[in-house]
Amino acid sequence: MKNITLGKAGITVPQNAFGALPVQRTDKKTAVKILRRAYDGGMRFFDTARAYSDSEEKLGAAFAGMWDKVFIASKTMAKNPEDFREHLDTTLRNLKTDHLDLLQFHCVDQCYRPDDKTGMYECMLEAKKQGKILHIGVTAHKIQVAMDCVESGLYETMQFPFSYLSGDKEIALVKKCKETNTGFIAMKGLAGGLIRHSHAAMAFMAQFDNVLPIWGIQKESELEEWLAFMEQTPEMDEELKAFIEKERAELAKDFCRGCGYCMPCPENIQINTVARMSLMLRRAPSANWLSEPMQAEMKKIENCRTCKACMKKCPYELNIPDLLKKNYEDYQNVLAGKVQV
Repeated sequence: MKNITLGKAGITVPQNAFGALPVQRTDKKTAVKILRRAYDGGMRFFDTARAYSDSEEKLGAAFAGMWDKVFIASKTMAKNPEDFREHLDTTLRNLKTDHLDLLQFHCVDQCYRPDDKTGMYECMLEAKKQGKILHIGVTAHKIQVAMDCVESGLYETMQFPFSYLSGDKEIALVKKCKETNTGFIAMKGLAGGLIRHSHAAMAFMAQFDNVLPIWGIQKESELEEWLAFMEQTPEMDEELKAFIEKERAELAKDFCRGCGYCMPCPENIQINTVARMSLMLRRAPSANWLSEPMQAEMKKIENCRTCKACMKKCPYELNIPDLLKKNYEDYQNVLAGKVQV
């Protein structure tokens, strides 16, 4: 496993990092066990966020007193200076540390800049001067916003969705980060669970010497799969290339990544689950998809008012009402046995 340096931030770690969003769904004892095993297995970069419920607290329990041995990144969704300071202080308490290696603006809709009258970038500079953070980063889901942030030269790292399903625009963003010496952190390396081939996912990432993937890990079995790559990292070959091309062809059209930024729905539709049901039925088979509770969730699609509030919030600019309708029709056909999965 080769090391990756996150641009001008200078953070150098193995190209195999831990995304701590999923550990919010495990109990504390299990989460701590997984996090410590990740460290023992060679992972050194751990990414969390103030918005990930108790994820920060679990990292604090796992790594208190040894922050000099790992790099920790968190995020804030604050929209004003008061919330920014409160979020940061809460994060530091949760993590049981006096500073963060990297703090990122979380899922921004604009490039925060000095003197833009929001005061947000000034908060980052203030926190850095106080020693509460060492480096300034940003995460985005909209490609143009991400490019604006990178081209501004104000950020040391950019975190953006990136996987072997990514297109030319995302690859151009990675190249721009390299040109500007901006560290690139790849989130959603498994496309929200749609990618099931870890060897192909890792081999794709390994082609880029400036990309640090953060794998969302919830189970010990998942962790061991990634840790195995520390000793023997998959390399891109003709077989994997052919497999990836087939995957891209299948998912070339618009699909829901399950990020959840469209939520909440005024009709209580679980958009980030039901809008990708057709794919999940075929790519991640589970009896739960056809259970009575899930059927009830799918039926809520009938209540869609086409208000398009979800579309305004979707970072991928999907036609969500249309996507819901298509998924519901397919789901009903599967239930009726008209379509086999």
